[in-house]
Amino acid sequence: MATPRTLLRLVLIQVRSHPTSLRQEQSAFIEHCGVAPQQMRFVNVVEEPAIAWSDVADAHAVLIGGAGAYSVTHRHPFTEPLTELVLELIERGRPVFGVCWGHQFLAAVTGGAVITDGDQSEVGTFGVTLTAEGFADPLFADTRSPFWAQLGHNDSAVALGPGWRELARSERCRFQAIRLDGRPVYGTQFHCELDERRLRERLLVYLDDYVKDDDEHQRILRGLRPSVDADRLLSRFLELYA
Repeated sequence: MATPRTLLRLVLIQVRSHPTSLRQEQSAFIEHCGVAPQQMRFVNVVEEPAIAWSDVADAHAVLIGGAGAYSVTHRHPFTEPLTELVLELIERGRPVFGVCWGHQFLAAVTGGAVITDGDQSEVGTFGVTLTAEGFADPLFADTRSPFWAQLGHNDSAVALGPGWRELARSERCRFQAIRLDGRPVYGTQFHCELDERRLRERLLVYLDDYVKDDDEHQRILRGLRPSVDADRLLSRFLELYA
């Protein structure tokens, strides 16, 4: 890492209208990046849709979080400005990490496809397996395979544009981790900013949006497990590229 961790400046792009999940996401990213709160700036494009280069120009890395109610499969007021910004970040070789919605958005704006598909939905803790390219990628050095990861999604990337490498997959979802070849640009469908405790908090906000049956709620909550390998990825990303 060229920049000492204590000097990093990060931007987290959020897509949130629920105030509790907005704050939870901020805290979770701060924790898993291993930085102080003042080192991370937050831009919620639901409230500030006209995001521009000036919002990220001085950042050592840009992170794109989840979304709750905002699907990549629909257009929103922030879709075009954020698309332009992401493509410029990629073109300039800037470090970018997308999580869940952010992962899907990266795939979509670079020529891939995202769909809503209940058969690929994952809510809770799931096993994720590295591909051969995942084993070779420095982000996943010393990562066990399979490893546990925290998930909560109904949308999934089902095709990637040119240049993407498939790094990890799960039984239901093919593209769990991806990287744009030769660039510090990654996406994970799983929530590497959420450990078991943080996912439990998130599910108490959103679980009704995913599962209507109370027995299923309880089954999911009982099935949550620690995700130590996934939990270290954001910090590792900053060590390698920021």
